[in-house]
Amino acid sequence: MAAPKPISRIISHVILDLDGTLLNTDSIVSQVVKPFLVKNGKNWDSKKAHKLVGKTPYEAAAVVLEDYGLPYSTEEFLSMITPMFSQQWGNIKALPGANRLIKHLKSNRVPTALASNSSRSNIESKISCHKGWKDSFSAIVGGDEVEKGKPSPDIFLEAAKRMNIDPSNCLVIEDSLPGVTAGKAAGMHVIAVPSVPKRTDEFSSADEIINSLLDVKPETWGLPPFNDWVEGTLPIEPWFIGGPVIKGFGRGSKVLGIPTANLPAENFSDILSEHTSGVYFGWAGLSTRGIYKMVMSIGWNPYFDNTEKTIEPWLLHGFDEDFYGEELRLVIVGYIRPEANFPSLESLIERIHEDGRIAEKALDLPAYAKYKESPYLRNPLQQGSSVIGNETGQDSK
Repeated sequence: MAAPKPISRIISHVILDLDGTLLNTDSIVSQVVKPFLVKNGKNWDSKKAHKLVGKTPYEAAAVVLEDYGLPYSTEEFLSMITPMFSQQWGNIKALPGANRLIKHLKSNRVPTALASNSSRSNIESKISCHKGWKDSFSAIVGGDEVEKGKPSPDIFLEAAKRMNIDPSNCLVIEDSLPGVTAGKAAGMHVIAVPSVPKRTDEFSSADEIINSLLDVKPETWGLPPFNDWVEGTLPIEPWFIGGPVIKGFGRGSKVLGIPTANLPAENFSDILSEHTSGVYFGWAGLSTRGIYKMVMSIGWNPYFDNTEKTIEPWLLHGFDEDFYGEELRLVIVGYIRPEANFPSLESLIERIHEDGRIAEKALDLPAYAKYKESPYLRNPLQQGSSVIGNETGQDSK
């Protein structure tokens, strides 16, 4: 995260990108393109996915054709793939913090526009499944309504024009480098929320870089602040995961002195895609031991520079023995802070303990304490199984 640069003009209007900023479009892209490639004798490479971020549909199609050597023209490829995408638009989930931000801006009468490289018809299809979204925007601009898409400033300038406001009074929130470039070229202030992990250094032109929409602080820009933080925590829509405790990287107890109960990341690819990295907290249920307070990191642990995104819960209780293989269920109910790097191991350890103290105190609040009684924490799992869904061991990492 990068601290915001000084404001040169009064911010009165907000312009939001759609794909990758408000909606988890990346998961749909892989679901559609991956099987198409398999049919053509190719294998989807997730490491190349970042090349598609912020592109117009035509540009993205050209990139896929080039990267995988497919024997089609861009027009042919689009004609085959577009119907497959259209069937999935209604399944795209909102990213964490998206609904909260949209509702906040609307309730505080902050004029807000939606500006995307997607076509206007695709935008309409995507947002129609999200209650209240369409009525929350003063203007909606698609890539097919302007001469050039992002990184050209045309889309943002058109959005400002439709809202009858000077571009310098607009704040753009974008996940892609082309989007950030477009916003700055339009003379607007820009918050970058990079959707591609571990590439924040590429977004230095943005006025502020944040980890996720959960970290937006409107008051920084002279806009009405959120008032939903409680005791240094943000209540979130609960999510539920479970599985067997596995051995981790061997650094929790040995390096940090903080034993964590790791879950197999490969079982939670959908959850890891849906939820942004950061520090969360909630309740943990061990099938044979009981229910405990828990603080949890999700992400790449920048200090250790992980190559994969992980889920690492720390049960706030002293255990006399390891419990590898035991079933662990988690109900995640709140958010504390974004993932961050630290200048030293000591400062990292100090912050982890501070997170634990915050979670310990917050979980006594009624809004969080009630989830300790969740039946999900008590229902036994079959040995070796894993669960991701709605409500119906501490290792030496």
